[in-house]
Amino acid sequence: MIEVAVAGYLTTWHRLVLGPRVIIEGEVHPDHAGPSPELGALLARWPGHYYWQRDSGRAVARLVLVQEAPRPAERWWLHALLMALTFMTVSLAGDALLTGMILPLGAFTPAAIARGLPFSLPLLAIMGAHELGHYAVARRYRVDASPPFFIPFPAILSVVGTLGAFIRLRSPVFDRRTLFDIGAAGPLAGMLVALPVLAIGLAMSPAAPASLVVPEFGPLLVANGGGEQLFLGDSPIVWLVRRLVSAPHAVVMHPVAVAGWLGVLLTMLNLLPASQFDGGHVVFAMFGRAQAWLARAVWVALLALGWFTWHGWLIWAALALIVGRGRLAHPRVLSAEWPLDRRRMLVGWLVLLLLVLCFTPLPVSVR
Repeated sequence: MIEVAVAGYLTTWHRLVLGPRVIIEGEVHPDHAGPSPELGALLARWPGHYYWQRDSGRAVARLVLVQEAPRPAERWWLHALLMALTFMTVSLAGDALLTGMILPLGAFTPAAIARGLPFSLPLLAIMGAHELGHYAVARRYRVDASPPFFIPFPAILSVVGTLGAFIRLRSPVFDRRTLFDIGAAGPLAGMLVALPVLAIGLAMSPAAPASLVVPEFGPLLVANGGGEQLFLGDSPIVWLVRRLVSAPHAVVMHPVAVAGWLGVLLTMLNLLPASQFDGGHVVFAMFGRAQAWLARAVWVALLALGWFTWHGWLIWAALALIVGRGRLAHPRVLSAEWPLDRRRMLVGWLVLLLLVLCFTPLPVSVR
């Protein structure tokens, strides 16, 4: 067996069964840590995924091998149905941004869906890229993960027409490297789509009439046919994109720009370093138990922001407790003793910088 043969090149090792996965973790004998041609030939025949870890503070190399048994078939029909329903509810929300009239889901017309496409298509592309980033990396590590679940929500109850999307991890995460890669992949993939969408949308946005500009609410205006005015927060990254595309100082946001702006906002919210948010995964993988202290500090800050600026922060403070089952601290991974390598620590700092660049204390104002 290849498994037994590989174990012969390890000085210490153990075997762990996690649902459909079998994980072999061990320290490689110094003579084969290159790897040697013999070990390299065995790894080329390994029927799963494997990766190396090297720590500058240790003189040994760690090898992790993952093999997966066949998984039950996914319920693709359910994922497709939820995505189709979300497409309709988000399109109706996009139509409402233009007309000021919210149609119930059962009363939509093809014309209403068509009017909402400039909003729904880019927003769903951003959400899909975010979740597929998580999914692709999870499957690379052979973590049992579901395809994305999109959550439709009636436009009459939500300006956006959706409560977002998520994937389910149905098997435990083994180590900090796996946790970091899965956690960081979603926000980075989502931003790769959100930024060009935002830039294109801002380039299409006309200058706001002077009569509609309210300086204390900011320069990003969403005006609809019903006369209601929404002002969107101007985060550092949105401000930078506005400068890059030479947008007017104050603009009436095109639906494509609103979708890009929402992509930036959702990235920031997901990067909050609490419990099971993406930011919690990244910070725990980087700093271990120190994540709990940072999460508590951020949670208190959310309460203060919710009291003084935008009540939506209180919802996210409550959500942080709900998804963490009452805890802000991230649960431990099975093998936490190996730290992240320098390259991943650098990426982690860039992800945390992304949180700061996407942050705005007052995301939405209504006039």
